[in-house]
Amino acid sequence: MSERGVAESTQWALLIPVLMLVVLGTIQAGVWLHGRNVASQAASAVAAQVAWGRGSDAEASAMGRRIGAAGGLTGVDVRVERQARIVRVVVTAHAPLIFDLGLGNVTEHAVMPLERTEP
Repeated sequence: MSERGVAESTQWALLIPVLMLVVLGTIQAGVWLHGRNVASQAASAVAAQVAWGRGSDAEASAMGRRIGAAGGLTGVDVRVERQARIVRVVVTAHAPLIFDLGLGNVTEHAVMPLERTEP
């Protein structure tokens, strides 16, 4: 084997792992961003349902858990906090990453004003 062949083999031996890390990192980032998006949409949907007075907080929380599970999240937790004129919803879940280094947890929240009905 010539020196040129050895140099090219060494270059490929170093380049292939780097390319694989870039590809897997891109996929992992996409899955994590998708998980954040799903959690955000679940929080917004629950906040809208509670703010508009459609059903109880428990029903809205169950809907948020279903949205998160349908989007691929696991361990979905939905907290509804009512204050004087607003509702704050916090959705915490886990995105299924390829190599989970503790970065798979996602937390999103939504705040909406409560609708008031005047007699």
